[in-house]
Amino acid sequence: MQLLLAEDDPILANGLIAQLNGAGFTVEHAPNGPVAEFLLGRQNFDIAILDLGLPMIDGLSVLKTLRATRPDLPVVVLTALDKLDSRVAGLNAGADDYMTKPFDFPELEARLRAVLRRARPGAAQHDVAVPGLHFDRATRRAVVDGEPVELSPREATLLELLMAQFEKVVTKEQIAAAWSGDGGEVGGGNTAEVHIHRLRRKLEGSGLEIRTVRGLGYLLATEHAHGRPA
Repeated sequence: MQLLLAEDDPILANGLIAQLNGAGFTVEHAPNGPVAEFLLGRQNFDIAILDLGLPMIDGLSVLKTLRATRPDLPVVVLTALDKLDSRVAGLNAGADDYMTKPFDFPELEARLRAVLRRARPGAAQHDVAVPGLHFDRATRRAVVDGEPVELSPREATLLELLMAQFEKVVTKEQIAAAWSGDGGEVGGGNTAEVHIHRLRRKLEGSGLEIRTVRGLGYLLATEHAHGRPA
């Protein structure tokens, strides 16, 4: 997902870029209104985050100009202006959603994905995301904390299954069924364990873990502070 972040506060912008990369977005940063207008006119973004208090050209003017040329581009306003008339002006100018500072990133990410689902109803089927990990179903690629991860076809299928059932047990039977359509031999014995081991190594440092639920299967969940899974 290509995202434009128009934000003049460099500390906030740098923090947001890191978090958005970790959530699977590719971010271009505009520190002021003219740069935002330039980038919006040159690149085909999927969504934009727009601060109304941009220098040189304010965010509301950028939004009005954008709506004249790209009425379909999803825009989330992120601003310190929390008065009713500011919210009304932003929404009337064409914002799809409006958030005020300070904010929590998980809520911002949820709002971004909700806006994208409304704008592109079919897009939701192409990606799966959990905190710190994004998987694109169309390309079969994963991004962990902003870094792409190389996956074999079976690792990709296994990771997609674990993410789709986040914090729920995925049985070995479900894994075998998912692998049965990939053209290779499913195999037996410790085949699943081998791929689980490889995925665990690739998820190191992500804050996620794949736990073994003995006698049942595996589940992907937020990593516990006390250590790695069995």
